[in-house]
Amino acid sequence: MLSVIVPIYNEEKYIAKCIDSILEQDYPKDDMELLLCDGMSKDRTREIIAEYQKKYPWIQLLDNPDRIAPCAMNVGIKASKGDVIMRLDAHVCYPTNYFSMLVRKLNELHGAENVGAVCNTLPVNDTLTAQSIAAVLSSSFGMGNSHFRVGADKEMEVDTVPFGCFHRSVFDKVGLYDEELVRNQDDELNARIIKAGGKIYLIPQLVCEYYARDTAKKVYKMFYQYGVFKPLVNKKLGSPATVRQFFPLFFVMGLLTGPIVSLFLPVLWWIYLAVILLWLLCATYFSLKDSKSPRRILMQNWIYFVVHFGYGWGYIVGIYKLLFHRPFVAQVNR
Repeated sequence: MLSVIVPIYNEEKYIAKCIDSILEQDYPKDDMELLLCDGMSKDRTREIIAEYQKKYPWIQLLDNPDRIAPCAMNVGIKASKGDVIMRLDAHVCYPTNYFSMLVRKLNELHGAENVGAVCNTLPVNDTLTAQSIAAVLSSSFGMGNSHFRVGADKEMEVDTVPFGCFHRSVFDKVGLYDEELVRNQDDELNARIIKAGGKIYLIPQLVCEYYARDTAKKVYKMFYQYGVFKPLVNKKLGSPATVRQFFPLFFVMGLLTGPIVSLFLPVLWWIYLAVILLWLLCATYFSLKDSKSPRRILMQNWIYFVVHFGYGWGYIVGIYKLLFHRPFVAQVNR
């Protein structure tokens, strides 16, 4: 039995495509249930789901009054009946063999407690900004060695995957999703699984299509929130889960403190300028790999900066909140 859980809130633009891609799965429908955990949507999301429920009784709509994703997942897990739990996102379309392959790999791969696919990030529309955002979120310069975003050439153990497929028993071993984490809840759960001896596998031959945010402002908010909650995740785990999380932090710290330090040590001014120039050259190089258009290169460089600065500044704010015991409160960007 497979229980598919999807946290949702105001998803009228995406929910029909998402449900259609689930209906097209080659996994037997008699062995599957779909649990849509809704944060009390104010648009037509619930109406659209109601139309599907008339035809497919195995689709359930559950209320998530707390609105955030970890609460939605816990509502779904507690209500589910499956031996296998799958966590999906409404902004994603899934290939027809997504469920069957992940369930098979979950049972085949030694020690696997969670398996997931590569995420192919697509622009939500044809605007220059949307295309640039999709490119940056698929770039190793933008995302580091996050293999589910940049791809891999073989099945491999990783630190996290999106839209994963879990043995239900793993939640008895490590607990449910941490409801204090508005962001990074998947990373934190996967780190707990690894600490408990489980393995996370990426299945690169399986690719899902994710529609990115459509404005720089939304991307900034998203990565700012990732940064804010990362120090809290590290505190909960007792250590950082990855090295790549520190690069935006060091970038922003250097960017902000460089001019001040250079007033006292003028030689550092040249190092400061050299580092900025190196970052700009790297951003331009990776932008050129996607397009030769000057406007596209400038926009993509801007989005690289938005991602790196947003995450790094958020990380600094998260450290401040930890040190001074400030509440970790954030408005989730949907």
